Amino acid sequence: MAQSLRILTTIVVVFTIICSLTATKARPILVDLSPTESSTLVARLNLAGHSTSCWESLFKLQSCSGEVFQFFYDGKTYLGSDCCHAIIIIVQDCWPAMLGSLGFTAEEGDILKGYCDAEENNPSPKPPSPPHAPGPVKY
Repeated sequence: MAQSLRILTTIVVVFTIICSLTATKARPILVDLSPTESSTLVARLNLAGHSTSCWESLFKLQSCSGEVFQFFYDGKTYLGSDCCHAIIIIVQDCWPAMLGSLGFTAEEGDILKGYCDAEENNPSPKPPSPPHAPGPVKY
């Protein structure tokens, strides 16, 4: 019994070593990026031209995510002009489906785009800032 257990263990260990060696062997890359394919990729990612504004807008949208959250959650109907500008650039110039991939529904994306389009065409004044707290009282 002990002899057969030892043989079985040896077979399992050898089989595991062989499998791990073949699994970690380097494999050739089967994808050949010919110039036409890479140029299509460049076009899809919009790497030529105004791509920096696309990436900047994406980072700006990330930084104003609190405003967007309040816009939907609290019903606060004000988004900063920088935030709206980022939304418009992303939707119109860069990746129209990007808002959906960021977790917004199609309806929320349409609401944001509609609001920002209207704000860009009819800019409203910024809401008044809260009053300043008075300084310390001296006796």
